[in-house]
Amino acid sequence: MKKNGFTLIELMITVAIIGILTSVGYPSYQNHIKKAKRSEAQAALVSMATAMEQWRVENNNNYSGVTAATVFAAQVPTDGTGTKTYDLDIPSTTLTSTSYVLKATPAGTQADDDCGDLTLDSTGVKGAIKSGVAVANCWD
Repeated sequence: MKKNGFTLIELMITVAIIGILTSVGYPSYQNHIKKAKRSEAQAALVSMATAMEQWRVENNNNYSGVTAATVFAAQVPTDGTGTKTYDLDIPSTTLTSTSYVLKATPAGTQADDDCGDLTLDSTGVKGAIKSGVAVANCWD
């Protein structure tokens, strides 16, 4: 008499294979999600730079008096929905009447991002700084 079904050994081998695939795939997936969130913050910084130029045009060729909240959203995602992944800011120490540096600081699940703070200045120079050290290839 033949019985249909799986043996315990077959089931354990299947579970082991699924475990191995998951242990390899999940970190890669997490890394991909972080890169996607970083790209969203980079796009927000570029849009914020456009808003800064609009402010300058409307205020006698001058950036003085601008704050992040007056020209753009204060966080990413910029529509305020979902979990905040970056805080957007214009540090007052970098703001002059003729120049600025915009900064996106990782928050929440992005806090351990390898790139740290993303920056974009008024001349279009893009950068990333983590623990006071410049990080390369974050805007690639």
